[in-house]
Amino acid sequence: MVPGGWQGGWVFDSVAAKLHRGGHHVEAVTLSGLELDGPTDPDRPPNLDAHIDQVADIVSRSGDGPLALCGHSYGGMVIAGVADRLGDRLDQLVFIDAYVPDDRDSCWSLTSDTFRDLFIAGAHADGRWVAVPDGLDPRARPHPMASFIQSIRLRGKPGRTLGRTFISGGTWPGSPFVTLTERLRQDSSWRVHEIPVGHNIARRDPHSLATVLGALPPNSA
Repeated sequence: MVPGGWQGGWVFDSVAAKLHRGGHHVEAVTLSGLELDGPTDPDRPPNLDAHIDQVADIVSRSGDGPLALCGHSYGGMVIAGVADRLGDRLDQLVFIDAYVPDDRDSCWSLTSDTFRDLFIAGAHADGRWVAVPDGLDPRARPHPMASFIQSIRLRGKPGRTLGRTFISGGTWPGSPFVTLTERLRQDSSWRVHEIPVGHNIARRDPHSLATVLGALPPNSA
């Protein structure tokens, strides 16, 4: 499970606990630079490629059972990159109110003006790190600007077809996902669920999120 901007694996604690009780193994990732004790090298913020490398390494070391790779918000960029490299190791991709990129997209290109303004305002101090927005958990940390603006490279190589699920948080102010959600509802290759609690589904309704994830059918493709 890959968190969105500013957050660490801790955001999935309640979701993971419920999934564990259901017999699932869960690994919630804290992306590099977002560690609770601060980044290892603040002068060299990680970019999107670094985060994809990090999660790809975890997938490479995982067992042989069916693996669902889940990403919230910015985490959708990361899981899309990992799936492009290691799709044969995966069974499911789950985008939790998340960006679903095509080749050469970036979080910056896909997001709303609300978030672009937030990124710019948050990075005014040094241009490298985007300050934590008001109202987030005290454990949130500044996010590397490079990862928000770097374009993803997706080769789209042939491979097994993955199960694809989008979980919408509903309509909320500044959401970049409203049009995306409606488009995916019309696409038979996607399952779309709605948990209308706003963007931060894992914190606001972990029970419903865990229920949806725990009920994902194995992918037979």
